[in-house]
Amino acid sequence: MPDNEIELLYSKPKSFVKFLSYPLPLLRTVSKPKHIVLTSHPGRSGAKPIPIHWGEIDPLKRGPVIGSLSKSSHRNAIGTHSGAYSVYRALAIASGALQADHRPDFTNTSPAEHIGPHPSWGDAKKIVSLDPFGGLVSEIYTSFSQQGYDIRPTIAITKAHINMPEMQDAVAKKRVLVDGKIVKAGGNLAVTKIAIDPVWYLPGIADRLGVEESALRRVLFQQTGGMFSDLVTRPDLHVFLPPIGGTTIYIIGDVAHISDPDKPLAVRVHDECNGSDVFGSDICTCRPYLVHGIEVCIETAQAGGSGVIVYFRKEGRALGEVTKFLVYNARKRQEGGDRADAYFTRTECVAGVQDMRFQELMPDVLHWLGISRIDRLVSMSDLKYNAISNSGIQVVDRIPIPEDWIPADAQVEIIAKKAAGYYTLDQVPDVKILAETQGRNLGD
Repeated sequence: MPDNEIELLYSKPKSFVKFLSYPLPLLRTVSKPKHIVLTSHPGRSGAKPIPIHWGEIDPLKRGPVIGSLSKSSHRNAIGTHSGAYSVYRALAIASGALQADHRPDFTNTSPAEHIGPHPSWGDAKKIVSLDPFGGLVSEIYTSFSQQGYDIRPTIAITKAHINMPEMQDAVAKKRVLVDGKIVKAGGNLAVTKIAIDPVWYLPGIADRLGVEESALRRVLFQQTGGMFSDLVTRPDLHVFLPPIGGTTIYIIGDVAHISDPDKPLAVRVHDECNGSDVFGSDICTCRPYLVHGIEVCIETAQAGGSGVIVYFRKEGRALGEVTKFLVYNARKRQEGGDRADAYFTRTECVAGVQDMRFQELMPDVLHWLGISRIDRLVSMSDLKYNAISNSGIQVVDRIPIPEDWIPADAQVEIIAKKAAGYYTLDQVPDVKILAETQGRNLGD
């Protein structure tokens, strides 16, 4: 095939193949490859990639996840590393700021705290949305790296201090006590911080959602505009690195206590809300509930246990911030203004669905941490509670947000959620209360 032609490996009509085979003298790339491979079918390269035996507790038997692009024949995963940030990497390479064949130097990057292995790491049913060995690749897959395999971490563990204005207020009001270890002077909170990129085991994802793997692959391919053709051409590859946001974990207290059934554990599972979490928007309870969760975790850690905040990048119930703001406009402009009785309806009108977070995948990170029991679940969400309980983790107590922490304009949200099944110690709102609960109009 001439250097200035594109090779089409995915089955298309002959006329389409002929069109794509025309010379493209204006095609410009930084590395000037001989041709662009749109897809790759099993066995084309001759060499078979290292197999991944998902669910093996021995990492060497399980095999490394290889999604790097330095050598296509080594790849045993669909997609590539860094999730949504892979697009920025492409920009850096296209602009010449980054060499396409750059190999990271992982010296001194090993985890700052030890996590696992836990029995769940060897259970293909318990963990399907992350690589349990993703933080240890530079340690356990050294022999593969020495053979030239470009293996990259999908989990990083470090130490940090966090300080929020609410923590300073909590210390001043003695709701939170300075102990010099967990909470330091000035309200500085010492934490272990973990970043996790998603790694999907497609057969497990399909099983968790109750669909056929082939159907899942086809829809993933179609709904990403054909971004990952290997989804439909490489049935031999079962691991996918999706281009979505990852997860951050903040551990308060002793990490070893998380999996100790004799130590109390508090957990707040929180889905991203940029408007509230960062900018303090008062239309929802997200930041107040996050802060409340941190306080409960501190209290539990200071009582000899530990606390875990799990922060998922699922903005606007995984509908996205643009959709969320469109819903805000629709809610506040509708007849009668923002009303609790129309809270979910307005979301469905814009997005077509109330929620796309699929909490069925959420407990994986808890199993990765070795959690078997949560003494204090700081969440009112019935979807989160059901997903955690159904995954085999015992929930002893559920902690609602204190009423006086709820912003006035967020009453629409909280009343609607309580009526829809969210946990509450109060009476479940009836139709009358739903109709009477209203928020601000747009622009007020």
